[in-house]
Amino acid sequence: MFIKNIIINTLMKPSILVGGQAVIEGVMMRVPGAYATAVRDENGTIHIDRHDFTSKAEKSKTWKKPVLRGMISLFEALKMGMRTLQWSAEIATPEKDKKKEPGKLAGFFTTSTAILLALALFMAAPYWITTKLFLVSKDAFLFNLIAGFFRIAFFILYLVLISFMKDVKRLFQYHGAEHRVVYNFESGKAVTVKNAQSFPTQHPRCGTSFLFIVMISAILIFSVIDTVFIGFFGSLTVVSRILLHLLMMPLVAGIGYEVLKISARNGDNIIFRMLRAPGLWLQHITTKEPEDEMVEVAIESLKSAFGDRYKDVIGKKYVAEAIG
Repeated sequence: MFIKNIIINTLMKPSILVGGQAVIEGVMMRVPGAYATAVRDENGTIHIDRHDFTSKAEKSKTWKKPVLRGMISLFEALKMGMRTLQWSAEIATPEKDKKKEPGKLAGFFTTSTAILLALALFMAAPYWITTKLFLVSKDAFLFNLIAGFFRIAFFILYLVLISFMKDVKRLFQYHGAEHRVVYNFESGKAVTVKNAQSFPTQHPRCGTSFLFIVMISAILIFSVIDTVFIGFFGSLTVVSRILLHLLMMPLVAGIGYEVLKISARNGDNIIFRMLRAPGLWLQHITTKEPEDEMVEVAIESLKSAFGDRYKDVIGKKYVAEAIG
């Protein structure tokens, strides 16, 4: 009966894809067929950048399949997120500071350095510590359980530390604004600053929750992969684990997407509430109380994304998919 209810809820519950992401001094909102970014400049003017967009998961029978749709969705979300962040930086940066911005080559090295630091902090360091401090290298599950614990601990510590930075705090405030506007839209109430501000900043389908589910999924999936690899080759070094697990990350992300999708459709089930709980706790770090002006920007982003369709969809109750 439990499995049957999950399948019924997943297939039959009405939904509309509404997602989003906080950007520099603004919010990006994604709706069926389009996405729009709204950013407020130093003079208080709100700028809009809208694009028509349909995911490959909706156009291709291959990419529509479970797990594969999560892989392509993640890739598209990362690509879209980088593009909107870059555009928001151009709008939000004061004119006097634009001359100080690094060139494309410097930007490439900055991005590359950030990726390498992320790999070092969330993969290399947990694996090295687990290898050196615990004699569990050949026990795939125990190794990945311990390494996963360190990965999650480093992730939480990282979020806490960056949350003290002024620019990051404002980004987290826009993150809260995005969630409140999505909540407002889903509720069926008129989407206004006052109504949106009455909702929580923590949303169960946030990207933070997705990351946590991916980290949990990684423990189980990497354990299976390592068991097979050790069975054939006898052992795994830190370097070989990193390379092997990097190759498997799309699979982990795809499975995490399916777990989040099912949990989003079964919001009242106690098991899925427990699964979402850590992600909601983390959002106490990644979302902050937004100012009214920030919520106004998020609303403009949502309206612009829908365009002429906005008047037809507003006032109805929806269940959104994963949001940023």
